[in-house]
Amino acid sequence: MKKQLYLLLLLLLSTAVFAQQKQVVTSIDTTKNEIGAEFKLSIKTTVDTSSKVIFPKLKNFGALEVIQSYPIDTVKMDGRYELIKKYGLTQFDSGRYVVPSIKIFIDSKPFLTDSLLVEVANVQVDTLKQKMFDIKDIAPADNPIGDWWKYLLIIALIVGIGAFIYWFIKKRQEKKLQEEIYKTPIEKATTLLDTLEKKELWQKGEVKAYYSELTDIARNYIEEAIEIPAMESTTSELIQGLRAASVKKKMTLSQEIIENLERVLKQADLVKFAKSKPLDFEITEDRNKIQKAILTLDNSIPVEIPVEEDMLLNEAQRQKQIQIQLRKQRNKRIVTAVASVVFLLAATTTFFIVTKGFDYVKDNIIGHPTKELLEGEWVKSEYGNPGIIIETPKVLKRVDLTKTLPKNGMALIKEMQSFAYGSLLDRFYVMVSTLKFKAETQIDLAKSMDGALQSLEAQGAQNMIVKQEDFETNEGVKGLKAYGTFSQIDSDNKTTAKMYYEAILFSQEGGLQQILIFHEEGDKYGNEISERVLNAVELKQASK
Repeated sequence: MKKQLYLLLLLLLSTAVFAQQKQVVTSIDTTKNEIGAEFKLSIKTTVDTSSKVIFPKLKNFGALEVIQSYPIDTVKMDGRYELIKKYGLTQFDSGRYVVPSIKIFIDSKPFLTDSLLVEVANVQVDTLKQKMFDIKDIAPADNPIGDWWKYLLIIALIVGIGAFIYWFIKKRQEKKLQEEIYKTPIEKATTLLDTLEKKELWQKGEVKAYYSELTDIARNYIEEAIEIPAMESTTSELIQGLRAASVKKKMTLSQEIIENLERVLKQADLVKFAKSKPLDFEITEDRNKIQKAILTLDNSIPVEIPVEEDMLLNEAQRQKQIQIQLRKQRNKRIVTAVASVVFLLAATTTFFIVTKGFDYVKDNIIGHPTKELLEGEWVKSEYGNPGIIIETPKVLKRVDLTKTLPKNGMALIKEMQSFAYGSLLDRFYVMVSTLKFKAETQIDLAKSMDGALQSLEAQGAQNMIVKQEDFETNEGVKGLKAYGTFSQIDSDNKTTAKMYYEAILFSQEGGLQQILIFHEEGDKYGNEISERVLNAVELKQASK
C-alpha cells in the first residue's frame, strides 16, 4: 500500500517526458465549466476498415456523470476509418476533477485513453437583485414522549438479564441436587423422603404431585436395592416380583409389610388416575408406611461381606465420582462468574449507548485509533533538506523511495529524503518529503499538484474530488494546498472506504517540500490531527 503513495513523488519529476505513437487520441472541448454544464469528451482512433472497435458504455467517468453518450462518427480517409466517440459529462459540485483513463478495445487489444483534469466553478449569484438573509438557528424538534422510555428500557433489560442469571443458577443447583451421589440406596431413599416433606406439597394442595414423588422414591429403592424392574411395573407386577425376590434372596419379610406397601401404591394410583383425595391423616400414614417398608426391606436383605479387592474398587469409583462432582461445581462457579461479568458489561454498554450515544461508547469504552493518537504525547522534529519542522502524534520513520523512481528520473535528483507514519490499512497516513535537483529548476506548483492528483488516481484512488487554495505558514512562507476526498478499495477485505486528504507543496530555491495527510472521511479526531499538524508547520531555507 505504501508503494502506491510513494509514487506520488513522480509528480516532482515534471522534466521527464516519454513520447510514444498513439493510436487513441483523447480531447475535451473545455477544461473549465460551471456547475451542471456539459464537458464534451472526444475519443478518436484511426483503424483499418476490417478492424473492430469497442467503446465502453459507462455511467460515470470517475466523479463525473455521463449525461449523454453520442453516436460514433465514422469518416473514411485513404482506405481507413476514423472513428470518433463523444461523451457528455457533468458535475454538480465545484472543484477539480480527474477524468480517468478508460480502455478502448481494437481487435480485442486494449488501448488506454489519456486522463484529463477539469475544473467545475461555482455559479455567481447576483446579490443586488435578490435579498440575502442570515441563516436561521437550529430549532430543536419537539419530543412529546420525552426520555423516560430510555431509562425504562435499561431497567427492563437489566431485570431480564438478572432473571435469566437467577434461573440459570437455580437450574444448576436443582440439577446438582438431583445428581448428588449417595453411598447406598437406603441413604438416597431416606434423604429424598426428608426432602419431599420439606417441600410441603400436599399441604399446598398438590396431593397428586406428592404421591407421585412418594411412590417414585419407593420404586427407585426397590429397583436399586432388590434389582427388580420396579419403575416399569404396575402395582400388581411389582408386588408379585417383590414376593419372588424375597424367596430367591432369602429375605425375611412379613406379610404386613408387603400388604402395607401394596395398599399405599394402590392409593397413589387412585390419586393419580382417579382423582381421589385422601384425608390429611391418611396421607401422613401412607408416608410412614412407605418409610417403614423401605427400612424393613433394607434390613431384610442378606448382608454380603465384600472381599478386599471389591472394597478397594468401590472406594476408587466413589473417589472418582467425588472428583467429577467437584469438577462440575468448579465449572458452575466459572460459568456464574463469566455470566455476571458479561451481564455487567452488556448492561453498562447499553446504558451508555442509550444515554450518551454510540460514538461516546466507541471513543471511551471500545477505543478509537485516531482518538488515541490525538490524545497521546506528540513529537516535534525536523525532517529532510530543505528542513520541515512539524509536530506529529508519532515519530516519522525514514523511508527509501529511490527504488520506486525510474533511473532517468534519479539522474536529475541531487538529494531526496522521505519520512512517514501509518498506512492505508490503518486508515491514517502522514508523510513528509523533501527534494533537491542537481540543476536549477523553475518549479510550477500548480502543475506539480495536477501531476500528483493524476498519479494518485492512477494508483487506485477513485471518484476523486479536488479543491485547491493557497497556503501560508505562520512565518509567511507561501505554498499550494489541495484537499478533497477519494474512494480507496481494500482488496484484502473487499471493502471500500472514503478518505479525506490534504496535500501541501512548497518550493524553495529549486527544492520541493511536501506534506501529505489523509484519514477516513467523517473521522473528527483525524480532522483535529490534520489541523494541528498543518498549523504547526515551519520551513527552513534550503542549504547549498
